[in-house]
Amino acid sequence: MGKGRLKAFSDGVLAVIITIMVLELKVPHGDDLAALRPMLQGLLSYVLSFVYIGIYWNNHHHMLHAARRINGRIMWANLHLLFWLSLVPVVTAWIGEHPSAVVPAALYGVVLFMSAIAYLILERQIIAYNPDTVLREALGADVKGLLSQCLYAAGIGLAFVRPWIAELLYAAVAVIWVIPDPRIEGRVAAGSMGSEKTE
Repeated sequence: MGKGRLKAFSDGVLAVIITIMVLELKVPHGDDLAALRPMLQGLLSYVLSFVYIGIYWNNHHHMLHAARRINGRIMWANLHLLFWLSLVPVVTAWIGEHPSAVVPAALYGVVLFMSAIAYLILERQIIAYNPDTVLREALGADVKGLLSQCLYAAGIGLAFVRPWIAELLYAAVAVIWVIPDPRIEGRVAAGSMGSEKTE
């Protein structure tokens, strides 16, 4: 089965997610910089979530590019990932309106944690169905992925102590991933050039 429709569908869903998030931002009630102050937390949460969606879009692109073929399990794993990412606008708006509240900060972390787990499942399904893919070699022990999950889990727990600490941890994970993963990006490019030569 080809992967073109899966990539196109995923890109469309991620674009809609970003659109929903930006529509949640309200127009300032005023014409000076002071009018931005009440919406600052909402803007910051939007920026963080936008970066997260961008990270997933970028790495998802490279991962699917490395796959030669897909099956039903990969399609369902992809839908599982998109389900959790589709909840990002909701928790983004909630944490933006209640920046010091425990439950929104914890739930934001839960959505990020489950998105990471869903991405890992998709990754494993692609590797299982494409044993010759460069992904297996590129990812190795996936220390960054494990570290991210640990930081999400810590953030969820710390949200019940100090929500702002949890939010800092979520931002730290985004910083870790904001540069495209060179393990995948470099080897996928090299693999693509190799496959083009042999076809």
